[in-house]
Amino acid sequence: MKISVFGLGYVGTVAAACLADDGHTVVGVDPNEGKLALVADGKAPLVEPGVGDLIEQAVNEGRLTATASACDAVMNSELSIVCVGTPARENGQPYLDFLQTVCTEIGSAIGNKEDFHTVVIRSTILPGTMHEELIPILEASSNKKAGQDFGVAHNPEFLREGTAVFDYRNPPKTVIGEMNERSGDAVYEIYQDISGPVLRVPIEVAEMVKFADNTWHAVKVCFANEIGNICKSAGIDSHAVMDIFCQDTKLNLSPYYLKPGFAFGGSCLPKDVRALNYRARSLDLRLPLMESIMPSNAEQVERALRIILRSECKRIGILGFSFKANTDDLRESPIVEIIERLLGKGFDLQLYDKNVNLARLTGSNKEFINSQIPHISALMVDDLESLVADSELIIVGNQSEEFACAVEKKKPGTKVLDLVRISEEYDQWTDYDGICW
Repeated sequence: MKISVFGLGYVGTVAAACLADDGHTVVGVDPNEGKLALVADGKAPLVEPGVGDLIEQAVNEGRLTATASACDAVMNSELSIVCVGTPARENGQPYLDFLQTVCTEIGSAIGNKEDFHTVVIRSTILPGTMHEELIPILEASSNKKAGQDFGVAHNPEFLREGTAVFDYRNPPKTVIGEMNERSGDAVYEIYQDISGPVLRVPIEVAEMVKFADNTWHAVKVCFANEIGNICKSAGIDSHAVMDIFCQDTKLNLSPYYLKPGFAFGGSCLPKDVRALNYRARSLDLRLPLMESIMPSNAEQVERALRIILRSECKRIGILGFSFKANTDDLRESPIVEIIERLLGKGFDLQLYDKNVNLARLTGSNKEFINSQIPHISALMVDDLESLVADSELIIVGNQSEEFACAVEKKKPGTKVLDLVRISEEYDQWTDYDGICW
């Protein structure tokens, strides 16, 4: 394929070198004459292991050239990959001027081109940027319709400096945010021989994935550092602790706990987070990340309450109020907190949870109900279908299998607030609301 790569910075240079090495005919585009001269001489305009050799070979074999002319590059390529920088302003907002200028130049060239051309944004951009900023610029400058007259896609990169060529060849995933199938097909063609999964998704999902990744990486660094700070102050080998931590790939380094949903609860997590923060304070340590966990959890409860109050429903049925499915444990259940708050505001509540049965509860669970929430027993019902039929709003509190079938039997007009995403099929219902989806 004939490909133009806009921006010969770190991401663009690596992409141009690897694409040329794959056999594509590549032209790099950059206004910096120094970078253009280096590429023309078969040299890399940056320091990155392996890139210089790839550029030298590609230039010598005629597969890689460089130019300052956006028009020439677009007219002589089928697909343009945009890799210009989006540095942050002082307030954190990405600086889009470079990206907007390049999109204007590409659009103008597309306007004079008869062949179908695909524009792929590889620069890191916030969700909504493609549809709100860049596609309108491309359409206005080309006087053509995106998705119809030319293709548009977003293809975030996941490269690490120092190992970029290896990462390009062996990505954890390749994400193609496509405006339509034809746009995605053009991008897929250049990655079909790359190892790892190729995920074709809506543009907004692709835009957000990069930020989710990098923020998670930042959280991991801070988490490990804060654990290390506690360990050092307490005379514990922090590396031994984290080496053991990382061996758990069922819970710790896994998808577990990484599904958007409701607040955590139960007898372990809240207690242990508070205990660790207490120990840190006793050691005169500040742990901003760990100190923020309980307030963040409480905010998810407040979010659910705001949604409930906006619904203006008074008769509410709650499906599942133990802190998670397949348990009778109500200790620190965030659903119980919701129940308490709603009762205080005069709502008419019915509660159903087959695992919570007062007659057979024993030990700490029974003691918790009797001492902390004795009034809840009067709200519990055994007939799931009647609860669904009588409610104006149904709140799904945990993922018990029976709840999905029950929600399907609700009356027209009955609203649903799902805290656990009991079924993806309900996302399109007009009277359905997920807490964070």
